[in-house]
Amino acid sequence: MLQNWAPKRKGDGFLPKVFDYVMDGLDIETFIACDSEEEGRQLANSLLQELGFSDYDIVFIQFHGPGVRLRARAYLHRSGDRYGWLIGERERGK
Repeated sequence: MLQNWAPKRKGDGFLPKVFDYVMDGLDIETFIACDSEEEGRQLANSLLQELGFSDYDIVFIQFHGPGVRLRARAYLHRSGDRYGWLIGERERGK
């Protein structure tokens, strides 16, 4: 395992420490029971926010039968971000 690769966290937020090892984003696919695509989109936004994500895209959503099929991408780092694993301890202020 990459023991010294990821930055160390000291309880600085909601996201678990394992997210320090994620280089870009997290893809989520699920089916949400709802009455319309709009309600499904609102529920998807609530789900992602309750999981602690503020930067995400709903990549695909389709209402069919009892709900929506949903694919979303929650970003931990977007292209060009200052990646934690590339920043030294001194620069992070530790």
